[in-house]
Amino acid sequence: MSFIKEVRTLVSENIRDYGMYIALAVIILTFTVMTNGLFISSRNISNLLDSAGYIAVLAVGMTLVIVIRHIDLSVGYAAGFLGAVAAILLTQAGVSMFITIPIILVLGVATGLLNGVLVAKIGIPSFVATLAGMLIFRGALLQVTEKTGTIIIRDDMFNAIGNGYIPSLMEVNGLHLLSLLVGMVGIIFYIYSEMNTRKNKMKYNFEVVSTGIFILKLVFVSAIIAYVTWILAGYNGFSWTVIVMLAVVLLYHFLTTKTVLGRHIYAVGSNPEAAHLSGINVKKITYIVFGSMGMLAALSGILFTARLQSATTTAGTLFELDAIAAAYVGGVSSAGGVGKVTGAIIGAIVMASLTNGMNLLGVGISYQYMIRGGVLAGAVIFDVMTRGRK
Repeated sequence: MSFIKEVRTLVSENIRDYGMYIALAVIILTFTVMTNGLFISSRNISNLLDSAGYIAVLAVGMTLVIVIRHIDLSVGYAAGFLGAVAAILLTQAGVSMFITIPIILVLGVATGLLNGVLVAKIGIPSFVATLAGMLIFRGALLQVTEKTGTIIIRDDMFNAIGNGYIPSLMEVNGLHLLSLLVGMVGIIFYIYSEMNTRKNKMKYNFEVVSTGIFILKLVFVSAIIAYVTWILAGYNGFSWTVIVMLAVVLLYHFLTTKTVLGRHIYAVGSNPEAAHLSGINVKKITYIVFGSMGMLAALSGILFTARLQSATTTAGTLFELDAIAAAYVGGVSSAGGVGKVTGAIIGAIVMASLTNGMNLLGVGISYQYMIRGGVLAGAVIFDVMTRGRK
């Protein structure tokens, strides 16, 4: 098989996986041309990734919830409420940031587990159970902020999570050295991970792509990581938000691809009855996934509150819909059992790129909602049309 023919076959057979990357490339190219290069400037790319952070971590959790055939509508206002609780602990109770963050994450897990119990044990449809949660958290957020309206946070260390950057150590030709080292470690880790995966597949006689295609993939992805690193290193380097986002992706990618828990999650999503008959505790998996979603909602609330340096009455508004849209654009299937956490991050970046690019072009907010809705509808249609190929 010729090289070109193999590439064409590979893309055709894996269009579900590659579609979001193609869409992201088209969006970046389009906005770069229409804004005369402003879209890919260092400052804009840095702002874009920071603005995508709190939605991206929500999208990771939402992907797993959709994979097991449920939905969680409560995460938006849960994030807003838990962010407000963090602000109260920091400003009114005088609690240290290092104690506040674990408390908020544990509260997030508890709220997620409550949703899991309502869904898995009592049998309430997830749409209804989490809709009730959304209303409760909305009311709770208004209750805790009704006296001041906005709670200003003056803790510089906490605010740095949403606005700060990793230290540069020193600069090399105007580039942040530590950010360059982080990017280099990322490339080495990616190449090692891919080579290890390929080696294991060949060991058990699984089908792999040709050596030429494999090397092309390594070079292409490494070049993208290097370019983004170079862009960010030329501004202020990697922000703490991006570091948190990458840590979440690595952790959940490992959990879903290298552990028994990950295989059980996808087994439950593919066929809950078959998973139950094969000995998998479906209720336990549901508790874990919803508990994980609650923890990521708390983390999202921390990132958003730190970014604004305050808790507001409108925090968390429509976060859940942005997370659901990012998950679907990232390739999760509405039928369950299919979806990757790496895809959720790409989906969040796609949605953030659309918003960022349209803002740069001065597109009105009404048209922005319609275009983003169209993209979401397109992603679901794409899912339905390509579902039978896998």
